[in-house]
Amino acid sequence: MRVLDQYFEALRSQDWKSLALCLAEDVQRTGPYLDVVRGKRAYVEFLSRVIPALQDYELRVRRVRKVDSASAVVELSEIVAVGGARTEFPEVLLFEFDEAGAILGIDIYIKQPPARPAARG
Repeated sequence: MRVLDQYFEALRSQDWKSLALCLAEDVQRTGPYLDVVRGKRAYVEFLSRVIPALQDYELRVRRVRKVDSASAVVELSEIVAVGGARTEFPEVLLFEFDEAGAILGIDIYIKQPPARPAARG
């Protein structure tokens, strides 16, 4: 589970070299919209473009649960400024690890608030 601590700290500090050390060469990230990024280099490049573009980015890890020797589930929130307001996006991530303990897979699931009813006029 130490690799997850290192991974999240690297995200928070935007230390892309440290983040890369946490990943298997053939890592695959599947996002909440079934968007896929394959390979260590591609994933680090993806994050190094996305994270710095988020205004007032903050990452809060709430819970980490080891599923077995090769996987873990993490409940977290990413907080960013949207239209000037701090907005929290709760997520659940499923991590898979290779035999060396590096992150091999990341599946991201975003919790969505209920839809607001349309205004009647």
